[in-house]
Amino acid sequence: QVRLVESGGGLVQSGGSLRLSCAASGSIISVYAVGWYRQAPGKQRELVAHFTNGGSTNYADSVKGRFTISEDNAKNTVYLQMNSLKPEDTAVYYCNADIITGTGTLYDGWGQGTQVTVSS
Repeated sequence: QVRLVESGGGLVQSGGSLRLSCAASGSIISVYAVGWYRQAPGKQRELVAHFTNGGSTNYADSVKGRFTISEDNAKNTVYLQMNSLKPEDTAVYYCNADIITGTGTLYDGWGQGTQVTVSS
């Protein structure tokens, strides 16, 4: 069984940085794609950054130049480096991953989320 666990959230002042991690565990052949999403209170969940193992990355306009998505294949972990944080970045951040499992099936799942709060 595959599991995704996010970590790295917290409280930071405006202009600060955080690095979120999304670690996949279980029977994994490869992590095909990972997306970082966020959901602020009263708002819909939105895509922040997306990564495929072919090297393609995409970012929401609101975070371009400030956030960077990267991966550590050996650890089955994808990171979201967030710099120059703004109060409007405050949200629960989730990762979603498409993973080829050891049984050859495609796992499409979500982590439990990690809270990011940026104070002004």
